[in-house]
Amino acid sequence: MPMSDYVASIRSRIGTDLLLLPGVTAVIRDDDRFLLARHRHSGLWSLIGGGVEPGEEPAAALLREVLEETGARVRVRGIVGVYGGEPMMVTYPNGDQVGYVTTAFDCELLSAATPDLEELLELGWFPRDAIPSLPRRDWIDRVIADAPGGSESS
Repeated sequence: MPMSDYVASIRSRIGTDLLLLPGVTAVIRDDDRFLLARHRHSGLWSLIGGGVEPGEEPAAALLREVLEETGARVRVRGIVGVYGGEPMMVTYPNGDQVGYVTTAFDCELLSAATPDLEELLELGWFPRDAIPSLPRRDWIDRVIADAPGGSESS
């Protein structure tokens, strides 16, 4: 999906300089299996998510992003956590630098999911212990560990 009008308007003024953006992440799980997506721009596996638009509630942004990227509907069961810092810094192929602060939501899949083939190349269900062997965004390890039933959750 192309960048939002909001981000495009900021980019027109700051170029590729670092931009801090709010995001949402869907931790879609079925017991100890997690739905991951392999992203076109990086080829890496990650959780599904995206940016929060101005005036949009984070939970509404999550539902919109999952629907746009997978055609699926989810039910939010709760918040896993909020994540940011160095692991959430991305430089896109066009040079745009972004630092995300993302709210990760624990979700249940309610309908079939299919990758949009624009942002996502494929989707897959992975057991928790198989995820560290995938080529992936490293930040998802912390989110998955914090997800309900995780070995490190409190």
